[in-house]
Amino acid sequence: MSDIDQTSRVEPPLQQLGAPKARHLWAANAGHVDMARPPLAPRPLPVAAAPQNVTIDLNRSAMVVIDMQNDFCARGGWVDHLGVDYTPDRRPIAPLQQLLPALRQAGMPVIWVNWGNRPDLANMPPNQIHLYKPAGTGIGLGDPLPGSGANVLQKDSWAAAVVDELAPLPQDIRVDKYRISGFWDTPLDSILRNLDIRTLLFAGVNTDQCVLHSLTDANFLGYGCVLVEDCCATTSPDFCTEATIWNVKKCFGFVTGSQEILRALA
Repeated sequence: MSDIDQTSRVEPPLQQLGAPKARHLWAANAGHVDMARPPLAPRPLPVAAAPQNVTIDLNRSAMVVIDMQNDFCARGGWVDHLGVDYTPDRRPIAPLQQLLPALRQAGMPVIWVNWGNRPDLANMPPNQIHLYKPAGTGIGLGDPLPGSGANVLQKDSWAAAVVDELAPLPQDIRVDKYRISGFWDTPLDSILRNLDIRTLLFAGVNTDQCVLHSLTDANFLGYGCVLVEDCCATTSPDFCTEATIWNVKKCFGFVTGSQEILRALA
C-alpha cells in the first residue's frame, strides 16, 4: 500500500465502553483507546444544612434509600409480626413521594439499598442470624411470615419488597445488602464510582441502624454524606435518633430536610 493510501485511510469511529448509566467512560476502536473522556461540567446546588450549609454537584450526587421494605414498614411485615409498632417507619413515605420525583427530574440517580438475603442464607454467619433470632426460636431471617408466608427479608419475596407507595422506577438502581451496612460485601461502592458519584444523600430506615452505618461506611470511603432527616425514621426510642443526628453533624457529614432540597431545586 502506498503512503497516500495509508494516510487517506479513515479510522472507524470510537465506540463507548461503560455501563449505560456510567459517567466514567472509555471509547475505543480497533486501533485506539481514549481514556481521557471529557467530564460533565459541575451543576452546583446550594442546600441549607447543619452544621454548615453545603453545595452539592447534581452531576456527582445520588440519593440512597435504605430498607423501605414491607418487613419494616407494612402491616403484616416482620416488625409488625414481632409486635413492634411499625408505623414510625412509614414516616419517610410522604416526604420521599415529594422528593424523589424532583431528584429524578434533576438527573440525580436514586439507589435502593435493601435487605435481600439468599434463600439458603449461605453468606449469613451465626452472629447475624442470632441478631434477628436471639433465643434461637421464632421468626427470623428467611423464615416464612404467618399469614402471607413471605420469607423474612429474602430476595424477591413480598417481605423484602419496597413498599407499594415508593415502588422503584425502571431507571432506578437496586442493590441487595446482607448486613446493617449497605456497603459491606455489596457492589454499591463500585456502582457509585462508575457513576462518578462523590456525594450521597441518605434516607430510609432505621435511622440509627442501617441508615447510620451505611452513611458512616460511605464517610470512611471518602464520600460526602448528607442525611435527609425527615426522610429517615426508626422504631427505636427517640434518643437513638437524637444521638444519630448529633453524631452525623459532629463526625460524619451534614443534616438537612426534604423541603430544603426542594427549595434549592426550585
